[in-house]
Amino acid sequence: MIFDFRLKVFYTVAQRLSFTKAAAELFITQPAVTKHIKELEHQLNAQLFRREGNSISLTSAGKILVGYAEKIFQNYTELETELAQLNTLEAGTVHIGGSTTVGQTILPKILALFKKTYPAVNFTFTQANTDVITQMVLNEKVDIAIVEGAGHYPQIAYTPFIKDEIVLVTKANNQLSKKTEITPKQLLNIPLILREAGSGTLDVIFNALNGAGVNPKDLHVEIRLESSIAIKQYLLYSETATFLSIQSVISELKYNELSIIDIKGLEIFRTFQFIQLHGKSSKLIDLFKRFCVSSHNLK
Repeated sequence: MIFDFRLKVFYTVAQRLSFTKAAAELFITQPAVTKHIKELEHQLNAQLFRREGNSISLTSAGKILVGYAEKIFQNYTELETELAQLNTLEAGTVHIGGSTTVGQTILPKILALFKKTYPAVNFTFTQANTDVITQMVLNEKVDIAIVEGAGHYPQIAYTPFIKDEIVLVTKANNQLSKKTEITPKQLLNIPLILREAGSGTLDVIFNALNGAGVNPKDLHVEIRLESSIAIKQYLLYSETATFLSIQSVISELKYNELSIIDIKGLEIFRTFQFIQLHGKSSKLIDLFKRFCVSSHNLK
């Protein structure tokens, strides 16, 4: 993207309504976010956010700018697409992989738009947990993949894609949902649904809990399931809670089917990453990576 980065910072803060979360998503510091917003407000001679204690909200000027920012991003994406299409791309196939959370939440839309934009390019798509997809990349069965979790294979090149937040959720209007905030230790008394071993999401959760002084072995695990879809269905008919990507529960939160339980002093972020073998690249792989970034910027 070639637009002013300050506009991207503003748009991210507006979407998250949090300077801290925007900083994590953009891989910059919170003071840097504040600096960019102040510079943009000075440039426009308008206050964009209303600060009320620890929370923020958009001003009238901020709401107007959000609308125009979306149009600007759309125009830039169309520009990049048309310029890319000027380059001669040999028709071919790219083999794409995605870990479970990414494959169920982010990639379906991107893949559909990618095929619509580049109908001459064929692709295959494989979804599995992070360990399985990583092995497929190592075995050259997948050209490019997006997974969650930290990289640790020297043969693989890891490139950050986007930040994601993992939240503790439960069915709305049950006894657990009344606990709007708990301490990390209180988590031990809650029956949980967890992902299967090998899940990148599970690794991130366990690392965060260890950092908060909670031993994952002490958790009360009611059941383990292999996908966010299965977990949400179980959740809706039980008195349990679970950790899920905020990306995967947007609809359920909107329609008041699920509720978030905050854990005092604990925020869980992880990075979705592109992975591919070092030295294995092509115009199609590079095109797909650029398209993912552009598509995500449109939200």
